[in-house]
Amino acid sequence: MKEISCKLLVIGAGPGGYVCAIRAGQLGIDTVIVEAGKPGGTCLNVGCIPSKAMIHAAEEFEKVAHMAGGSSPLGISVAAPVLDLGKTVAWKDGIVSRLTGGVAGLLKKAKVKTVHGWATFRDGKTVAVETETGTQIIRAETVVIATGSASVELPFLPFGRPVISSTEALALSEVPKKLAVVGGGYIGLELGMAFAKMGAAVTVVEALPRVLAQYDAELTRPVVKRLTQLGIEVMVGANAKGVKGDALLVETADGKSARIATDKILVTVGRKPVTEGWGLDQIDLDMAGKFIKIDDQCRTSMRGIYAIGDVTGEPMLAHRAMAQGEMVAEIVAGHKRSWDKRSIPAVCFTDPELVTAGLTPEEAKALGEIKIGQFPFAANGRAMTKLGEDGFVRVVARADNHLVLGIQAVGQGVSELAAAFGLALEMGARLEDIAGTVHAHPTQGEGFQEAALKALGHALHI
Repeated sequence: MKEISCKLLVIGAGPGGYVCAIRAGQLGIDTVIVEAGKPGGTCLNVGCIPSKAMIHAAEEFEKVAHMAGGSSPLGISVAAPVLDLGKTVAWKDGIVSRLTGGVAGLLKKAKVKTVHGWATFRDGKTVAVETETGTQIIRAETVVIATGSASVELPFLPFGRPVISSTEALALSEVPKKLAVVGGGYIGLELGMAFAKMGAAVTVVEALPRVLAQYDAELTRPVVKRLTQLGIEVMVGANAKGVKGDALLVETADGKSARIATDKILVTVGRKPVTEGWGLDQIDLDMAGKFIKIDDQCRTSMRGIYAIGDVTGEPMLAHRAMAQGEMVAEIVAGHKRSWDKRSIPAVCFTDPELVTAGLTPEEAKALGEIKIGQFPFAANGRAMTKLGEDGFVRVVARADNHLVLGIQAVGQGVSELAAAFGLALEMGARLEDIAGTVHAHPTQGEGFQEAALKALGHALHI
């Protein structure tokens, strides 16, 4: 097979890789992208997008089921709903297909050559790609590694019936009657709550003292309350030990052994970078633990090799990978670029949703005296009309010059406030900037303005 030579080679067509390739193509760079699966990576195919589709379907089903009980405060009564999970999954797959097809079209539009197959480094400038028609050799002046991450597998709970990862959970043909979730982080709770709404009896097993431990306890309190309302049993300080028959074996917080009867065991204990199988041993890259070490411009320790996205460490967010990919493409094109992760928002699509951007109150306190403004959605008209009073918006700022350091929110639909939070931090907003911006009424976004006003000492509606 004829060799291919290019200026830029991107390995992996996930959010970071495909954005990098598209931007490079727009800038006139001769670009090749290699992907073994479908374009879009984990996020589009088996992660962000399909999980949010299933979460939405679960929310809609629960709303109707609640109305069927005759207890809806909206005065709506309906017949008992029936969920056809197979049809739901087909709808989800249709969305995924449209998006992955769209990515392929965008790459073609940007004149990026796509090679389907698994890439393996031969040296720092050359890779061999195993394709359906044979081995394709690609030589490039610059290489971008965007191989992403994969679900962590526990040695005592290997994937395979009945143990599943989030990928298999999003493709089930029917709702399990009993579901055990090992890991109480954002993935476990997002999917656990969704399946509970669809009718599963869910038990969450978390080794740490509380679920969603990466967030502060005050922020997660409404989510913990909702877990109880959904009938989800949460075992904290507990360790999964294995599976025997139709039961998950657990060591409880007090050291006792327990058996949790279950149809499926969903393991969501984190993700690991994909650093094996593509010839990392053939190139000499410095590592930061299990991740590829990069500088603030995503350069690795080898000249001409960049790395972006999950393979480079936390935060493992699709939009972080996209920002890195865009930046690297522009650097390769000769532009002066750098990036700062401090203003990147993170969203947890539990019920209610969580949004964080910048520093937490504790992190900010370590830097000096701060001001905190917090506004409850119980005092927000729009939240009340959506039955979403449980939650709040919180703004953290320096006490001396009121520079905003961090913003957090928990509540129904607050994921859509992430853009405003990120923009405020990116632009270096002060409390007065947010408080002085006229926010539309009635919206939940008013809570952002009110939180800033509260920090300044003159909130209007509390």
